[in-house]
Amino acid sequence: MQHGIHPAYGPVVFRDRSAGALFLTRSTIVERLSPGHEQVTWEDGESYPVVDVDVSSASHPFWTGRGRVVDTEGRVEKFRRRYGSDR
Repeated sequence: MQHGIHPAYGPVVFRDRSAGALFLTRSTIVERLSPGHEQVTWEDGESYPVVDVDVSSASHPFWTGRGRVVDTEGRVEKFRRRYGSDR
């Protein structure tokens, strides 16, 4: 790898506000965080920067099983049923 062309890559904690879940992973977002950014102390005793996210696997309906079933009837069939199929 060439030096100086790749973004900084380091540990960061993603916090899902709606589910209250924390995920420790590595990301290139650490390069864009300000020096005084909020920190959290992880289970290993180290402090890591925190990034809030709206949706994660802890709150997404697909992963939690709270998703709703979408109507499988097609738009054309629905139109023909409603207005008749005279063509």
